[in-house]
Amino acid sequence: LSSNDSEIANHLTNRSIIWNFITPAAPHQGGLWEAGVKSAKHHLTRILGPLVLTFEEMSTVLARVEAVLNSRPLGTLSSDPNDSSDYLTPGHFLIGAPLLSPPELELDDSIHNLRDRYQILQKAAQCFWRRWSADYLQVLIPREKWTKPQENLHIGDIVCVKTAHTAPLSWPIGKIEEVYPGVDGVVRNAK
Repeated sequence: LSSNDSEIANHLTNRSIIWNFITPAAPHQGGLWEAGVKSAKHHLTRILGPLVLTFEEMSTVLARVEAVLNSRPLGTLSSDPNDSSDYLTPGHFLIGAPLLSPPELELDDSIHNLRDRYQILQKAAQCFWRRWSADYLQVLIPREKWTKPQENLHIGDIVCVKTAHTAPLSWPIGKIEEVYPGVDGVVRNAK
């Protein structure tokens, strides 16, 4: 946000909106919402491949993907361990109820020459559901990376600056001038 945009800045300030940015090329700092973005992008690129969709078609597919991601179970709503009929989903936080869509006919995966664009969209949504649901359990496994305490970076530390599309031996050496600790006190950004 540019300092010249005082009207926008005042609007955001009046509504107590605070911008929090994550480090570029570090989506792991975004937590679960970035994991959802990664999951959607990963499966969409594999399902759609080189297929070119119109704006309306892409909006339709993305709405279906959104429903899939926001229908995943977060926990049960009942304290009875034998009652698994009702569960909490992200949809409850969005609209106050689970996201429901009418059941559709299962399309055959062997159909490669679909002429009807709507069937193509249905097939893409079904493929997304199949792939995403197969991978979802793997996402729930806890990872050990970044869970062990490490010493923070300090001003004056010498570091290797990782740059995209270059070999590690070509990375420049830098000296830290400023550190930006997160709310937990851990330094993840530096200049």
